[in-house]
Amino acid sequence: MRGHGFLIANYVRGDSVIHRAPLWLKFLVVAACGAASFLIVDWAVSLLIFGIVCGMLLLSGAGLGRLAGTIRMVAPIVLVIGLFQWWQLGGPTAARIVLNILVCVVAASVLTATTPVQDLLDGVVSLAKPFRRFGADPERFALTIAVMLRSIPFIAGAFSDVRDSARARGLERNPRALVLPVFITTVAYARQTGDALAARGLGEPEDTLER
Repeated sequence: MRGHGFLIANYVRGDSVIHRAPLWLKFLVVAACGAASFLIVDWAVSLLIFGIVCGMLLLSGAGLGRLAGTIRMVAPIVLVIGLFQWWQLGGPTAARIVLNILVCVVAASVLTATTPVQDLLDGVVSLAKPFRRFGADPERFALTIAVMLRSIPFIAGAFSDVRDSARARGLERNPRALVLPVFITTVAYARQTGDALAARGLGEPEDTLER
């Protein structure tokens, strides 16, 4: 499977102000952007915040190419959402919803572009530790995120490869020719990932492993 773009930017080495910012502050910014998407009612405010997070991503050293790639990956989805909302609720509301989605995506890219994956997972473990008293397993939670970060680009790559193959055979408009191969590839990948985790004694509850 060849490499493909991902929805959020990969880590970019650097010494910018954003790189040096504490992880909890970056988490807080991403959470605030997510919350703002439910609270903002003016598309102009959404546009302003979108400009700010784009500036933060550029300041991190990710570059215009990565910013454009991040937006391009979600462009088909937000286009469909935007057209539907424009039809249902009008232009200003559609613009606000689309911009809020882009704000969340770019904010997440700022976090991942300025934080090594291992530091990000360690931060998730630290944040999840207070929930241990409720039976949560912070390490297992971080493992789940790590698997997700690895899986999403693979699935995106599988879809792109299948689409290119279908286009070469003149079947790009055949949903079955697109969905079925991706489904089979994804299931096979999930089984391989599960087998790899099981071989290392991971991914199963301790009481299950003791039986």
